[in-house]
Amino acid sequence: MTETKKLHVVLFPWLAFGHLIPFFELAKQIARKGHKVSYISTSRNIDRLPKLSQKLNYSIHFVNLSLPLTKGLPENAEATKDVPLDKVQYLKKAFDGLESELTQILVDSVPDWIIYDFTPYWLPPIAGKLGISCAFFSTFNAWSSVFFGPAKDIIDGNVQRTKPEDFTVPPKWIPFPSNIAFRLYEINRFFGHGQENISGVSDWHRFRASVSDCDVFLVRSCNELEREWLDLLPQLHQKPVVPVGLLPPSVQDTEGNKRDAWGFINNWLAMQREKSVVYVALGTEATPSQEELTELAHGLELSGLPFFWALRKQHDFLLLKLPEGFEERTKNRGIVWTSWAPQLRILEHDSVGVFLTHCGWGSIIEGLKFGKPLVMLPFLGDQALNARGLEEKMVGLEISRNEKDGSLTRNSVAESLKLVMNDEKGKIYWEKANEMRKIFGNRDLSDIYIDDFIEYLHKNKSLCID
Repeated sequence: MTETKKLHVVLFPWLAFGHLIPFFELAKQIARKGHKVSYISTSRNIDRLPKLSQKLNYSIHFVNLSLPLTKGLPENAEATKDVPLDKVQYLKKAFDGLESELTQILVDSVPDWIIYDFTPYWLPPIAGKLGISCAFFSTFNAWSSVFFGPAKDIIDGNVQRTKPEDFTVPPKWIPFPSNIAFRLYEINRFFGHGQENISGVSDWHRFRASVSDCDVFLVRSCNELEREWLDLLPQLHQKPVVPVGLLPPSVQDTEGNKRDAWGFINNWLAMQREKSVVYVALGTEATPSQEELTELAHGLELSGLPFFWALRKQHDFLLLKLPEGFEERTKNRGIVWTSWAPQLRILEHDSVGVFLTHCGWGSIIEGLKFGKPLVMLPFLGDQALNARGLEEKMVGLEISRNEKDGSLTRNSVAESLKLVMNDEKGKIYWEKANEMRKIFGNRDLSDIYIDDFIEYLHKNKSLCID
């Protein structure tokens, strides 16, 4: 890079931790290269981000916004993890209320770039008037972005996918063989998100406007993983597309501020055989039903395998219970951990063999960073598409569900776990996951993508036209 001028980059993510964290990882990488970063979100969300190590001198300025009080939104709810699915529409309405405060911040600071999410459809015109270049950042991979199609066509109706069944086959603009598609029960769960809601603006319209009016489309991916999908994106959106790499988080990046918890977990893992433990984590957004939770628990029990289950603390709106006597019956070989769990440290441990995951893109990156084969149990949105793509690459096995209603059985859970962990047929998943480690865990490769991305920001910061 010949350009040495320091940039000022603003990042403005949607209020979901599957978005807040990737934006945070991107912020760290931009700051690590010596540029000024303003990370803008609500106060409570900023407080819940991983704490940066004192050893790292990142130039990140956190800007706290006050989420407007909104009828229908519970008190102190500032992220999707704080509300049930049907209340997310109220969170979007409150989010739109941040427009005025954010505009004033941009007027006062006039950054070189603003990097934003799918939600603030109103932001690109504001940036244009202020002469600020704007980048849409997809926290999903390219195959998920490609599957949903051209942003312009989504809103103009040029793509005739109007009913759930239309999403159960690969779309016509994918020119090569692929199994990337939803099952009918999955798209039925997801389909209502495209409709207008209490905010008055559908997710489809938000996405369309955010992408159509950006200067560049950024994607959390790399050519080594999905070049053919990345090549399709510029054709679909008629925008420059820049992959920023996989942004694999580093264990060393965060302060071990809950060392007592890790000390106990580490001691337990150290007593297990190498590569023998199933690590179970379903993320912050995926919420199983009571029936799914019950079958998952019984499946773990039936498998006979050691397990560490990071079962997030449940909210008042959904109080799920483990089967009676489950923890007592499995206490000699498994742990159910209901408080904060250091996922990166757990996945890094030699005793962990298989990762049972909901297939959020961030969790997949963390698992494959350490070469862990996946047992996949998707719930929402792109998680299903990720499961299809990763099964195609043979790095994991999806737990089978009933094709009609998506119901889960304990036998399918147990059989999937035992096949990947111990069966001769499961060796291919270990081999392929270990190969993926060379991509997902490659810090040098990640640095190359960040350098190329920063160079792009330097060269194109005047793209924005009023």
